[in-house]
Parts: sequence; C-alpha cells; structure tokens
Amino acid sequence: MIKNFTLLILLLAGLSVYSQQKIRFEYDEAGNQKKREYCINCASKNDNTPIKEFTDLKDSDLLKFSAEDKISYYPNPVKEELFLKWELIENKNVTSIDIFAISGSLVESFKNLTSLNTKTLAFYSFPEGIYTIVLYYSNGEQKTIKIVKK
Repeated sequence: MIKNFTLLILLLAGLSVYSQQKIRFEYDEAGNQKKREYCINCASKNDNTPIKEFTDLKDSDLLKFSAEDKISYYPNPVKEELFLKWELIENKNVTSIDIFAISGSLVESFKNLTSLNTKTLAFYSFPEGIYTIVLYYSNGEQKTIKIVKK
C-alpha cells in the first residue's frame, strides 16, 4: 500500500512539472520583444527543434540578416554557445569581437582574429538577456549582431 501511494505521489509530481504554466515571448531580429502570451500546458516552440552540433551545421542552418550579409551565426536565441562564421574578404578581415550586455558594459573581448573565419562564443556563464556582438574589421568598419541568451 505504501509503495502504491509513493508511486502515485511521484506520478502526480511528474505530471505537475510537465504541465507547468508558461509565458512565451517572441523577439524580432533586433532583439525587441514583439509578443508575449500566457500558455497553459503548452510546449516551447523550440522543444521539437534539436540543437545541432557545430560540425553538423549546413549553410542553410546559419542565420543572416540579409541574403548579401557575409556574417552567419547559429543559434539565436542561444543557450550555451554561439557559432559565428564570416567570409574573409581581401583587405577586410575580422580583427576582433566584443560582446556587450544590454546595459552597454563589455562582457568579453576576443582579439587577433585576422587569420580566422569562424569563432565559437561561450554564453553558458552569462545571465539570460540580450547581448550585442560587435565584429571589428581591419578597415575600421563594424558589424553589430543582437543575440538573445536564454
């Protein structure tokens, strides 16, 4: 009898965790919140999407702001690591990358990247929020990407 009661309690506890109430948010490409909805017993829209290893990524998996953009990234929103890939163009190499919190404070910086065309940025130690990634080119230009950390 006690075993059945314990099993019943564990089963109910598992169901209550599974059927949590959730608030779901949607963001635009710039990181601005565009939708907030209250959802009961619904799965996250990302639950069915498996996270791919960086070695398994195809060009079609990488996100771009526009078709002619030379910088690709995956995934957004990010949970643990962000993969960046860019094309090396003569006289226009990425020299450094800075990560800024939404408050404007510098979170992390990467230097001496002129010979690289990919970089994996670790986000698992950062708190949830919106981050700005700035890529600096050798000719003085900059490219800014907004990333949501979940």
